[in-house]
Amino acid sequence: MADRSSPLAPFRHDTFRTIWIASLVSNFGSLIQAVGAAWMMTSISDSVNMVALVQASTALPIMIFSLVSGALADNFDRRKVMLVAQWFMLVVSAFLTVFAYLGLITPWLLLAFTFLLGCGTALNNPSWQASVGDMVPRDDLPNAVALNSMGFNITRSVGPAIGGLIVAVAGAAATFAVNAASYFAVIYALMRWQPKIDPSPLPRESLGRAISAGLRYVAMSPNIGKVVIRGFVFGLSASAILALLPLVARDLVHGGPLTYGVMLGSFGIGAIGGALLSARLREFLSSEAIVRYAFAGFAVSAAVTAISTSVWPTNIALLLAGACWVLALSLFNVTVQLSTPRWVVGRALSLYQTTTFAGIAAGSWLWGAAAEQYGADRALIASGVLMLLGAVIGLRYALPEFKSLNLDPLNRFSEPLLALDLKPRSGPIVIMIDYEIAEEDIPEFLALMSDRRRVRIRDGAGQWALMRDLEKPEIWTETYHTPTWVEYVRHNQRRTQADAAVGDRIRALHGGGEIRVHRMIERQTILPHDIAAHKTPMDMH
Repeated sequence: MADRSSPLAPFRHDTFRTIWIASLVSNFGSLIQAVGAAWMMTSISDSVNMVALVQASTALPIMIFSLVSGALADNFDRRKVMLVAQWFMLVVSAFLTVFAYLGLITPWLLLAFTFLLGCGTALNNPSWQASVGDMVPRDDLPNAVALNSMGFNITRSVGPAIGGLIVAVAGAAATFAVNAASYFAVIYALMRWQPKIDPSPLPRESLGRAISAGLRYVAMSPNIGKVVIRGFVFGLSASAILALLPLVARDLVHGGPLTYGVMLGSFGIGAIGGALLSARLREFLSSEAIVRYAFAGFAVSAAVTAISTSVWPTNIALLLAGACWVLALSLFNVTVQLSTPRWVVGRALSLYQTTTFAGIAAGSWLWGAAAEQYGADRALIASGVLMLLGAVIGLRYALPEFKSLNLDPLNRFSEPLLALDLKPRSGPIVIMIDYEIAEEDIPEFLALMSDRRRVRIRDGAGQWALMRDLEKPEIWTETYHTPTWVEYVRHNQRRTQADAAVGDRIRALHGGGEIRVHRMIERQTILPHDIAAHKTPMDMH
C-alpha cells in the first residue's frame, strides 16, 4: 500500500486507478497516430512548414475552444462531457483511417483531421483535469497530476517507437486504425464511473456568463495570472523540439520513421523520470526554482539537439527535455488547481491550457517557418535562447508556492426572507453594507477592504465602491451590484473558507453591533409610456 508521501499514493483510489489505466491505452493510440500523421506529412508534402503544422493543427483548437470547454466542465456533468469528447474522437479517427486506406489524404485534409482530433481533445481536457480533484483527496492532487503526466509519457516512451515500426511495416493508415480502437478503453472506464454529483439549487449559468465568470476569476487571482504567463512562454519556446523532431530525425541524424519514434520514446522516458522525481524535488526546491531549472534544461537540450549529428547524443538531450517538460507543466497545473475552488476549476484550468497551447501553436508555426528559412539547427538554437529568457521572467513573475488554502464553500450564507416577490432574474440588485470604524483602525480597514474588493469582483460583483459618510465619518459603506437576484445568491455561495479570514477581520473592526446590510433592487423613475411622451417626433423615427 502506497503511503501518502509516495508518488504512487493516488493509485489507492479505485476510480483514479481505473481511468488512469484506460487513459494509458488511449494515449498509446494517440501517440501512435501522431507518429503516423507527422510521417505521412513528410511523405505527401515537401514543405517543412507543413510538417510543423501537424503539431500546430492539434494545438490550435485546444487554444481556441478550451475556455468554452472549461465552462462546460464547470456547468455540466464532467463524465458526460468526456464521453461526448471520446465518442467524437473515435468517429473522426475512424474516418481518417478510411480516407488513408483509400489513398484520399492530401496535406490540407490531413491537417483538417488532426484539427478535429484537437477539437475533441479541447473538449475532453478541462473536464478530465478538473475531475482529478473529484477522484482523489486534495493531499494526493499534486502526485495525481504528476502520475497523469507520467502515464502519458510512459506511452510516449514506447508508443512512438512502435508507431514508427507500424509506419515502416504497414503504413501510416494502420496507426490511425490503432488510435481509433484505443478510445474504447476510456469510454468503457467512464461508463463504469458513477461520480457523486451534488445538485445545485440555482439555475445553470449561460455559456457566455460562465465564460465571463471564469475570465474574471483568473483576472482577479494574481497567482493564476503568473502561471498563465509562464505557461505561454514555456509553450512558445519548448514547442520547438517536438515540432521539429521529424526534421531532426530526417535531416540532422539522417534517420527514418523508426528513428523518429525512438527519439520520441527518449523524450517520454525522460518525462517519466521527471514525474517520479517531482515529489522529491518539491521537498528540496521551491516551485519557482524547479520551473527555472526546467527552462534552462530545455535550452540545453535544444542546443545539443541542434548541433548533434548522431542519434545517441540527441536521445540523451531528449531525455533531459522530457523531464523538464513534465516538471514545468505539472507544476503549472497543480498550482492552478490548488489556487482555485471547485466551482471554477475547469475554467481556470482551461484558461491556463488555452494560453499554454497558444504558445505551443504559435511556437510550432514560428519554429517551422524559421527552420524552413534558416534550417532546423538554427531554429532550435533560437528557441533555446528564448527558453533562457523564460527562466529570467521568473524574477518578475515567480511561481507561487503551494499553499494549504481551504477552498471548500464557506456555507455561511442563507438566502434572506424578502418582502417583495422577486424572481430569479429580477434585478439589478444593489447591496450596501454599513460599517462603524474607529479612527485608529482606518488604515487596517482600508487594507482589508482592498482584499474584499478583489474577492467581491472575483466572485461576480460589479461596480464595487467604498464610501465614507460626511456627517458621520465613522460610518463607511461598501456597495456593489449584481445583475440579478440569482447572481447575488450565486455570488455569496462562491465564498470559500479561505475567504472567511478577511471578512472576520473586518467584522472585528466594526464597532457598532450587528452589521447592517441593505439589499435593494433598482427601479426606473420614468415609465415606458412617459418615455414615449417625452420623445420628440424626430426621436420617434
